[in-house]
Amino acid sequence: MNTSTFNRSWSRVVLNALLRYGVKHFCIAPGSRSTPLTLEALYLQKQNQAECHSHFDERGLGFFALGLAKATNEPVAIIVTSGTAVANLYPAVVEASISHQKLIVLSADRPVELIDCGANQAIQQQHIFAQYPVASLNLPKPSPQYSANWLIGRIEHACSVQATEGGVVHLNLPFEEPLYEADEDEIAQTPWFNTILGWLNKPKTKWYDQQATQKDVLMHENWDYWRTKRGVIVVGKLPLEQGMGLKLWAETLGWCLISDVQSGIDATLPYADIWLSNKTVEQRLLQADIVIQFGTQIVSKRVNQFLSAFKGEFWLVDESLNYLNTYAHQQTRFVAKAHHFTRVHPPLRQKPWLLEPLALSQFCETFIEQQVGGNLNEASLAHHIERVLPANGNLFLGNSLFVRLVDALCKLPESYPIYTNRGASGIDGLIATVAGIAKGSGQPTVAILGDISALHDLNSVALLRQITQPTILFVINNNGGAIFDMLPVEAQAKDKFYRLSHNFEFSQIATMFGLEYLRPYTWADLGTKLKQAYARRGVTLVEIKVNEQEGSSLYKSIIEQISRASID
Repeated sequence: MNTSTFNRSWSRVVLNALLRYGVKHFCIAPGSRSTPLTLEALYLQKQNQAECHSHFDERGLGFFALGLAKATNEPVAIIVTSGTAVANLYPAVVEASISHQKLIVLSADRPVELIDCGANQAIQQQHIFAQYPVASLNLPKPSPQYSANWLIGRIEHACSVQATEGGVVHLNLPFEEPLYEADEDEIAQTPWFNTILGWLNKPKTKWYDQQATQKDVLMHENWDYWRTKRGVIVVGKLPLEQGMGLKLWAETLGWCLISDVQSGIDATLPYADIWLSNKTVEQRLLQADIVIQFGTQIVSKRVNQFLSAFKGEFWLVDESLNYLNTYAHQQTRFVAKAHHFTRVHPPLRQKPWLLEPLALSQFCETFIEQQVGGNLNEASLAHHIERVLPANGNLFLGNSLFVRLVDALCKLPESYPIYTNRGASGIDGLIATVAGIAKGSGQPTVAILGDISALHDLNSVALLRQITQPTILFVINNNGGAIFDMLPVEAQAKDKFYRLSHNFEFSQIATMFGLEYLRPYTWADLGTKLKQAYARRGVTLVEIKVNEQEGSSLYKSIIEQISRASID
């Protein structure tokens, strides 16, 4: 068998092993060295066993795959050629690693004899992503001296680690030339397949079938004591199904419940980022005997400050195996799903132990409404975000200022799917992630990003052309990185080295990529145009152009006024 044909046989085994761990999507960047993998992925698509996607920018492709993984809750494979193409996946690998999303990177490579000798497009790719993958496998170049059984076992073992822990698997696959003109008939008839024919012909059969082991969550030995005490529950990012019943559990205990915008829980005490700026209320909340935190990646600065300042009994419940202890608390750590924890920790009915946060939270609702006013701007969009959401849709919130405004100023509908990239909280790849979420979910999707985030990922606007359901991409154009207005930096340095004012508009970008474009000036105008956008298939870019410092100034003003409010 010639080299080109055997490269394809080797790739067929690799990709078939991935199918058995749930891969249904292959995201492919153009390249020559990855040809055996690309053509085998297309072969699987012809067999209706997988779907293939492509994009010209590896960085955007990585985040598109991340969005697919978020929306489908299944592993997604990425195929790239050798060299810096691999390095461009690094930001997406970091984000997926921290947020435990299942990506499988298949990087084509030069054989070892072409590394560090001046050969073209050859770099050190082994362990290029450092410690971020949960499993890394540097394979030899395809050779019949390695049995197909061995290859399956190595691939499936790497995937089994991911199946347990989530995160990223990196498979580095060197290929020797020639890469083209494989004999399709000879691939299927290769004697190398003889020992695995039963495996190949049964797409759901695994070679390495490790049974998942999950310990039952046990009731804490002192729960009967702690459930009679004064408690605070803080909920960070949670899958929607884990938050069900958590609000009722907290209310039964009479404990204060503070929920993040990513929790999917109807907040008992909304606007916590605002009312916790009041030191009198914060100090009374710090009198709690116990804090139980569910989930992580909390957006609010003031909620994080409360967690840092708390010195009492601290429990953290999260299903990941990571070490999670941002503030170096002496803590009790439960590796468990939130709803499994509450099921074995029954509440004891008690009256609420602290009423001041509730009173201030209710005051904030009216106060924020008055401060925001009726104009269409980033603060009012954050406060009234439910007005732009479709039924049975998704919401993606970009990083920097707007996600903080939403967390601080709004009450989102309970159990509405909310997506973010808050693992590493970068602004790179946000548009690509939105495209992946929309493609993977098949549901109407609203995404709201800042202008710098949009400029950072312009290449990925091309991915939005693949979306066929009504999808709205809001770009809040405040002429730069308004999050930096919150920093005590000298004005001239802030504008040149932090804010990066640009004076760009986005209408021509929409034209270039063939998207519908809206520029509303009032809420009434936005409402009318959104009805038209939701009646259309495809993506509409909505640019909300606002005064440069209006949103950040209003946010600071509300916090300052509430911090001085008397609660007596």
